[in-house]
Amino acid sequence: MKEVKVAIIGFGTVGAGVAENILKNGEVIAKRTGVKLVLTRIADLDITTDRGVAVPKELLTTNAVEAIDSADIVVELIGGTTIAKKFILDAIKAGKHVVTANKALLAMHGQEIFDAAEQSGVDVCYEASVAGGIPIIKALREGLVSNRINRIYGIMNGTCNYILTRMEKEGADFDTVLADAQKLGYAEANPSLDIDGFDTAHKTSILASLAFGRWFGMDPVHVEGIRRLELADLQYADELGYRIKLLGIIKQLDGKVQMRVHPTLIPKSTLLAGISDVFNGVMVEGDTVGQTLFYGRGAGRSATASAVVADITDVALNIVSGSVRRIPAFRPGEQFSEVVSIDEASSRYYLRFMVKDCPGVLASITQILAEKSISISSLIQHERRDADGVVPLVILTHKAVEKEIKSALGEIDTLSINHSPVKLMRIEDI
Repeated sequence: MKEVKVAIIGFGTVGAGVAENILKNGEVIAKRTGVKLVLTRIADLDITTDRGVAVPKELLTTNAVEAIDSADIVVELIGGTTIAKKFILDAIKAGKHVVTANKALLAMHGQEIFDAAEQSGVDVCYEASVAGGIPIIKALREGLVSNRINRIYGIMNGTCNYILTRMEKEGADFDTVLADAQKLGYAEANPSLDIDGFDTAHKTSILASLAFGRWFGMDPVHVEGIRRLELADLQYADELGYRIKLLGIIKQLDGKVQMRVHPTLIPKSTLLAGISDVFNGVMVEGDTVGQTLFYGRGAGRSATASAVVADITDVALNIVSGSVRRIPAFRPGEQFSEVVSIDEASSRYYLRFMVKDCPGVLASITQILAEKSISISSLIQHERRDADGVVPLVILTHKAVEKEIKSALGEIDTLSINHSPVKLMRIEDI
């Protein structure tokens, strides 16, 4: 039985889960692969707090350099984009293979890390950086390698999906559900990374780069979160046959790439719309295979640890079989060079106006939309029930260019009939 030495840097929730998985299921992995994974060191600044996993004390250290030196494979699980980047690059320079779950680091500095890995001839694996336990990275790099990818839609943040599910099912407002999510541990004390869309954006950038053979980074990704989403919008979406999800959207159309993250109306009849609570789902459409859907737990100790240990096992098999870099971390093969800005993207739109209940309101709005060649596909206007004389008017449009929609809304917002700014969301007819 061949042995491969593994060191973990970062003994938080996921690090503890990885250590537990290797210690508990090491024999199963060995029987299935013929390789024994041997934990050599677990490095963390805090090695005294109980993580709920029995680890031999001699494995624990506060010295990350010691951990790197002890192993064939270094597992980085501390997160962030500063010291984590240093440890990864130091490990690569020392000829160590790397496994990481660090989505932010890869989205911002992936090209630098992959170039270093190529120069040193080592593997870098990162399955757990996107959608937790769902093997979406492996699917894009291997399972769908014969396909040109046309579209990817991803529900990739469990916190946001939990909040939207609760709001829809219970009729609760955003702030109430967010507070509950924080109490239950589904949301951080500072939830900005999740609810403002940046966590999903990191993952979107990674998937787009794998799909289209070019490391895009974060600059081209348009990002909007769910912080300003109102319960009324979920209720109107439901009435119109849609659900609202925070989606990472990746498309190529006529050789031009779109990457965006925002709340999106999708038909309730689709499988993606049925993914609820803390679960994740990624739909990938290839030119040969058609639509495929990957579903599962997108975060958490066990699900993420499962993906990390799968990567460790892949690298270990490469080492013992002499096939290191059989599948490089990222292989450039740029298919599309032009990235479309959000202003140039086209979509259908959900527009909610809060307007005075008086003659000519609808005509004023539809006239401005028509002048911008924006046509209406459906409309809802309920009878006024409030004494303030303000009513909601909800319009769904046919496909239009974003800059034309924004130009029209800019004019509509200046009209005296408006009680508040127009609420805009995009629709994807998946």
